[in-house]
Amino acid sequence: MEYPTIYNLERIYYPALAAIGIPVNLVAIVILYRGKCGLSKCTIRYLLSMAVADLAVLIVHVIFQRVHVMYLSISFLLINPAFEMNFVAYVVAVDCSVWYTVAFTFDRCVAICFQKIHSNYCSKKSSAMVIITIFVASCLRTIPFYCMFETDGNLPWFCLPAVNYFTSPLWKAFEWFDSIITPLLPILLILLFNVITVRHIFVANRIRKALRGTNENLRDPELQNRRKSIILLFSISANFMLLWMTYVIHSVMYPVLDFLYGNKYANSPIYIFQQVGFMLQLLSCCTNTCIYGLTQKKFRAELKTGLQCIFTLNRRLCQ
Repeated sequence: MEYPTIYNLERIYYPALAAIGIPVNLVAIVILYRGKCGLSKCTIRYLLSMAVADLAVLIVHVIFQRVHVMYLSISFLLINPAFEMNFVAYVVAVDCSVWYTVAFTFDRCVAICFQKIHSNYCSKKSSAMVIITIFVASCLRTIPFYCMFETDGNLPWFCLPAVNYFTSPLWKAFEWFDSIITPLLPILLILLFNVITVRHIFVANRIRKALRGTNENLRDPELQNRRKSIILLFSISANFMLLWMTYVIHSVMYPVLDFLYGNKYANSPIYIFQQVGFMLQLLSCCTNTCIYGLTQKKFRAELKTGLQCIFTLNRRLCQ
């Protein structure tokens, strides 16, 4: 049987994504959990939560859904309750990954721009409350999804959307709401928080340079530290928005143009655009660790130390 080109690409892409993304996120979790990468405890909690959510997306969706359908064919995952739980777990993991990114962006915005509430908000207790609240809200938001599927006849597997899913105004309104909550609203909030942060930094740097004089040979440690601290923020924000943009465009246009999945035949531009959007969205689950390594010197040092320990242990075992 000859598969469409996009499907052949997916058969290579998703196993490779899982093989790379899962170890990469595990490494990030270990390094961040050790807390020796030169970041505040509040920042580490947000980054650690993002890494855990990304790892959950890769396991629940890429392994148990994408790779499973293409290669594994594990029968119990097709049973109605297992299919629903897998789908809901994927929605929760994606929501957490997205909104933890928003929470991290807002936290850095508060830390840089609003010094009066910095000490109260940017704390371990506040970050823990935000993380727990996002997780609980994500779980509650998935309740309607349990009503979305129905079994195929009398068989307890092969879940399909309910008969009225594509025709009911209520489901269409829910789809709009779902598209806005994740990821349209998060992207707009990230843009807003970054604009506020950039504006504050620009004004503060201009005032600081004016107070220090016009001598360009003088190095300002405060400006250098501030510059390093925002590189991580902007790198993560830009990476998130770029990789999610294709998915966002599709999620907004799908309800507007009433694109039925049955009309998206495998070689149509609509279907290819949709699948590329999914691929880029899932790629965002394994790029943050690369950003940490490129922007954080102490993170690279921790990674180097870990690799040295692994090689030393392997050498001893071989001997």
